Amino acid sequence: MKEVTIYTDGACSGNPGPGGWGAVLCYKGLRREISGGEGATTNNRMEMTALIRALSLLKEPCLVHLYSDSKYVIDGLQKGWAAGWKKRGWKKSDGKPALNPDLWEELLALSGIHQMDYHWLKGHAGHPENERCDRLAVAESQKFR
Repeated sequence: MKEVTIYTDGACSGNPGPGGWGAVLCYKGLRREISGGEGATTNNRMEMTALIRALSLLKEPCLVHLYSDSKYVIDGLQKGWAAGWKKRGWKKSDGKPALNPDLWEELLALSGIHQMDYHWLKGHAGHPENERCDRLAVAESQKFR
């Protein structure tokens, strides 16, 4: 099984507001950067989109080491929150609607293809790849101002 490391970040100017996402994929010394954005979105949606776009590039099941500063994404997948929301018809344990079910549906499907290894990073703490993803995401969000 191929081993890929993915770093992701999302940014939003206002929440909601113009947003951007960035991801860095690393495989055997190769590196690929991707990014994009939307005119009206939220930070969490951009965090999720970064991972969706990165996982969508993988052409076969891989061991994926994910590094993200988004507790929402990491905990939603690693702790099974999103799977639970889906089982309950996209409702949280308190009965309130889960946010972003469209993106969670994609993330659950994509992450289910791969063996995922989750790592939370403190944001804006000097980690080079996380900082790069942040710069990519911010630059994309600024295109919509």
